[in-house]
Amino acid sequence: MTHTVSQIAAALGAEAFGDTTIVIERASEPADAGPDDLALAMAPAYAERLGEGRARVAMVWEGADWQAMGLRAAIVAPRPRYAMAALTRTLDKGQGFGGQSFAGGVHPSAFVDPDAHLGENVSVGPMSVIAAGARIGDGSVIGPQCFIGWNAELGPDGYLREAVSIGARVHIGARFIAQPGARIGGDGFSFVTAEPSGVENVRKTLGDQGEASAQTWTRIHSLGSVRIGDDVEIGMNATVDCGTIRDTMIGDRSKLDNLVHLGHNVIVGRDCLICGQVGIAGSAVIGNNVVLAGQCGVSDNIVVGDGVIAGGGTKLMSNVPAGRTMLGYPATRMDAQVDSYKALRRLPRMLRDVAALKKAVFKSDKDA
Repeated sequence: MTHTVSQIAAALGAEAFGDTTIVIERASEPADAGPDDLALAMAPAYAERLGEGRARVAMVWEGADWQAMGLRAAIVAPRPRYAMAALTRTLDKGQGFGGQSFAGGVHPSAFVDPDAHLGENVSVGPMSVIAAGARIGDGSVIGPQCFIGWNAELGPDGYLREAVSIGARVHIGARFIAQPGARIGGDGFSFVTAEPSGVENVRKTLGDQGEASAQTWTRIHSLGSVRIGDDVEIGMNATVDCGTIRDTMIGDRSKLDNLVHLGHNVIVGRDCLICGQVGIAGSAVIGNNVVLAGQCGVSDNIVVGDGVIAGGGTKLMSNVPAGRTMLGYPATRMDAQVDSYKALRRLPRMLRDVAALKKAVFKSDKDA
């Protein structure tokens, strides 16, 4: 699959200069680029390495002197990183998802229950299982070893990579993408004791367990399921629990990275970005356009407002107002957290200064 420079520029909505008939086979970093590659020299620091490769064409930033870089052609994008989305889609040799390509139709080793409904042009890979009552939308791809549970619904143009499982009654909108090992619709982690437990007392007192005795944990069953909007993506080995009574929910266009966990009853709004190893505890509500960086933790039953951004490793333990930028454990405003961190780093020097002052004062007292 090859494209000319002019074809790529048209797909990106960008301008092309020089010999736009040059054929491009792949994208490459500048130092590794060959004569048939498009070098991604989207900033001056990257362009400095063009001389280490043999690129004839590069994607560069606005105002770049591409001819001085020794190039025969260039694609100029106003926002190069955004152009990467269209570029990678154009050059993807598979079905638009990382070069993966699965055959059409139902593989002989797959099992599709007679009461399941498959739309038009659905692909079901080897050893996959689709249970009774499941509905698969037109144009969807079910990769190898996937499981679609009883009465689950996957909208049109869904794409499940290998070993994805969708539990019973899960409802998923259009153009859903799940990476290998994603698990959606497992039971929520809900257990209770016959008498008030030490955990319940600690939640009230923030320390004292009281006189609660050791007890056996009893499961609270998950009667809800999971409901996911359109254009949602779920990363590798991410897990989404069913709700206890109502559904756990993920809004349109939200993206979950690898190893993300959503507990029972969690609500994630629209256009959220939930990065790797984030854990969101049961019944937390995440607003629209929220970004939670890697290894963030969200306590149960709190509300994170629209537009909140939390830096890596942040632990949100109480409600966060809309638009706030948070960092740290416990989370505070990012600017306050950075000031606190700077002050903490100065503590050893301050302690040395105090010790020196004490020594000088005590010495002067003795001399007097």
